[in-house]
Amino acid sequence: MIEFDHVHKRYPERGEALSDISFALAAGEMAFLTGHSGAGKSTLLRLIGLLERPSRGRVVVDGRDLGALPRRQIPLHRRQVGMIFQDHRLLADRSVFDNVALPLQVMGYGQREIGRRVRAALDHVGLLKRERATPVALSGGEQQRVGIARAVVARPPLLLADEPTGNLDPELSREIFELFERFQYVGVTLLIATHDLSLVARMPYRTLTLADGRLVNDSGGW
Repeated sequence: MIEFDHVHKRYPERGEALSDISFALAAGEMAFLTGHSGAGKSTLLRLIGLLERPSRGRVVVDGRDLGALPRRQIPLHRRQVGMIFQDHRLLADRSVFDNVALPLQVMGYGQREIGRRVRAALDHVGLLKRERATPVALSGGEQQRVGIARAVVARPPLLLADEPTGNLDPELSREIFELFERFQYVGVTLLIATHDLSLVARMPYRTLTLADGRLVNDSGGW
């Protein structure tokens, strides 16, 4: 599903963010990406989501070399990737339902199919009864669940999460990771960047550790 082959990413203003990164993540695998702030976690995820391109090396997702992907094919690739952010990025003036529906509207789905898929996604994250609420009426944990529902509503085969529990207490963090496990059980590939090492240590999944832009450890879980 994901392959990094000697990948480098360099920015003119701040130097090399990633240096000689190589690893492979199988379809249906769930893994954690850890490291200190500034280690390169977000940059790595952005390369997979094709928000950035590598300076050197190859990033391959589902058989597609992203560095060589034509511009016209970028939207199709991004539809195969669900992205979850720490800050939720919800639209405050729209309902929970409308926030989750946005990707489907962009993709041109009809209203009936949008309604079916949005409610199924909200049901998965336990928020079906809050579909008409606005984000400001929700707790931080509920807002994160809306962000997850929006990321999975188009049923992408790959989910990327960038510090998805950074603002949540330990109990809510555990609930979010249990949600991720449910998606992995049905074949979704997940790569989750997190600094919550205590929680990662309690879960039986592979961990990739970055330090100063380099992959310094790749442990295979329990």
